Amino acid sequence: MGTGGVLLLCMPEEVLFKSESGQTREEIASYLHSVADKLEQDNAVTLKSGSESVTMEPPARPTFEVKAEREGPADGPGKVSIEFELEWDENGSEGADESGQLAIE
Repeated sequence: MGTGGVLLLCMPEEVLFKSESGQTREEIASYLHSVADKLEQDNAVTLKSGSESVTMEPPARPTFEVKAEREGPADGPGKVSIEFELEWDENGSEGADESGQLAIE
């Protein structure tokens, strides 16, 4: 008898840039405003921290993912997060055209 299973094909992930630091809500909002301004002006987005930096050029219509998560035990305190992600193919093709309108209230 076979054991059955699922074959997962994972593309390798290379972290080009990562920054993690405690900041005030106001500081985070300022950073997000700067990114929004770059996107609105159709400019590249340069992420910089110390001597590390990377410049990304999102296409006109990347996939935009918003995720709210909670990690931890069901019966105790955990960690919660809000994640914003822009994703596109390096070959310049635009993101998936998913249905559903995102609203932030």
